Amino acid sequence: MIVGIDLGTTNSAVAIWREGAAHLIPNSLGDLLTPSAVSMTDDGDVLIGAAARDRQATHHKMTATVFKRLMGTPKPIHLGTTRFTAEDLSALILRNLKRDAEQYCGEEVTGAVITVPAYFNDRQRKATRRAGELAGLNVERLVNEPTAAALAYGIADRSDREPFLVFDLGGGTFDVSIVEIFDGIVEVRASAGDNRLGGEDFNDALALLAQQRLGLPAPGSMGPLRELMRAAAERTRRALTHADAASFSVVWDDREYRTDIAADEFEAAAARLVEKLREPVLRAMRDSRLRIDEISEIVLVGGATRMPVVRKAVTRMFSRFPNSGIDPDRAIALGAAVQAGLKAKSVDLAEIRLTDVCPFTLGVDVMEQDRAGNVRHGVFAPIIERNTILPTSRSHRFQTAHHHQNTVAFGIYQGESRLVSANVQLGSVTIPVPTRPAGQVVVDCRFSYDVSGLLEVDVTIPATGATHQLVICDDEEVGTTDLEERRAALALLKVHPRDQDANVALLSRAERCYEAFIGDARDDIGQLIAQFESTLSTQDERLIADMRREANDELDRLEGERFL
Repeated sequence: MIVGIDLGTTNSAVAIWREGAAHLIPNSLGDLLTPSAVSMTDDGDVLIGAAARDRQATHHKMTATVFKRLMGTPKPIHLGTTRFTAEDLSALILRNLKRDAEQYCGEEVTGAVITVPAYFNDRQRKATRRAGELAGLNVERLVNEPTAAALAYGIADRSDREPFLVFDLGGGTFDVSIVEIFDGIVEVRASAGDNRLGGEDFNDALALLAQQRLGLPAPGSMGPLRELMRAAAERTRRALTHADAASFSVVWDDREYRTDIAADEFEAAAARLVEKLREPVLRAMRDSRLRIDEISEIVLVGGATRMPVVRKAVTRMFSRFPNSGIDPDRAIALGAAVQAGLKAKSVDLAEIRLTDVCPFTLGVDVMEQDRAGNVRHGVFAPIIERNTILPTSRSHRFQTAHHHQNTVAFGIYQGESRLVSANVQLGSVTIPVPTRPAGQVVVDCRFSYDVSGLLEVDVTIPATGATHQLVICDDEEVGTTDLEERRAALALLKVHPRDQDANVALLSRAERCYEAFIGDARDDIGQLIAQFESTLSTQDERLIADMRREANDELDRLEGERFL
């Protein structure tokens, strides 16, 4: 049996495709959503779900939540004296969901389709896959969360749908995808997102508002108070979903602190977060090359989209009301179940096909020389740009940079930054080349990428016919023994000078714009950055000021091409 799992920041859910429909599976409490929380008792017992979540304020050193934001990092999470990683804790959640499904369906769960934020990078996706394996699951596929939601939305009546936008704001992450459905094909046109923006951030904004009003110590300075404030903020935020004002109440040091917070006060406190919702939408619109009037509707997904402040922001952004016809908390899990049915080759889904896009740009590191002869190493050269429909194969030709070099080495990277140091390295490949003058040996580098996360890198020297291939799987090389040991263990249980601010600000803006655009615009911005950095090296303040003004004017022109 293959199930679909929404592994969420705040809540998780499991669903199955049966009898021509997707069904959510209740947990042991009869709830369809399981809080993504893990806690340990003084006796060493592990609590998962609602029981663990309810211990957050009272046993904050023994409880972990929001650990999805740490996926793909080695940062340890301590519950008492026991050390975990985000993978370990996610595996415990997944194992619990697996057990719920087996209990409900009366048969063994052998495989799972697990959803991930569309903007999860390679490390985060590999960590999610490993978590599934640690939970005893064969991870059939990772599916982007808004893609899953689009499946749930589009599978209901099987009708064709013009491009629509899935606005997915969950507890910890924000994703935007533009999707089109025709002739049974669910095609993702573009995706964008922010892995550090979600309902939890709105809770923090509300908690800060209350803390300042009540005169309480800064929540970040004291662990127990911080968790109490966050819990109270979530309650107040939820109440504000249905009321114009709500009470914020917290008991600290044997005293109750209470204040009423109006919806417009919360909206003002969350204004910075609401503004951050705009850039991923703009990026997805640009990458899809669609105008706002070509979007048929906006579908809200994720529990945080219940907030009126968010719905008002979306309405203002698109000058229309969003579609809230599907349950925002359940859509992703239901869509994962549809994908599970596709994997199981269910007859009911025989005519359904799903395409997806490359969420991040893939490329290699190169050396760049400007017109003044200055050389910069570690510059990112995109080969497959983000939001390219998968599967795809793209090739780029490079040439040797030094006289008589005998090898060419490529680092394989994923990301949107102009410098590879800020991107994620996936691997590297080295190939011998004929020793000739610089630029006289060309090298063809081809990337082939599919929906399963398999990246094939083929480097060829046309002059000799020599070829080197590197295959990078979505499943990192982790030894079977190491996985078994971890599974068994889980079973047992710098500041810039002030006079440089304008230059630093321009470079920061240019780097942001570099990440926000693709194609010719990205190339133009990259050349602009290189030219400005070359001008800085002259230390001629007049030239620098002139170049800075020209660069800002060019960025103004580019960013003025807005869809919203």
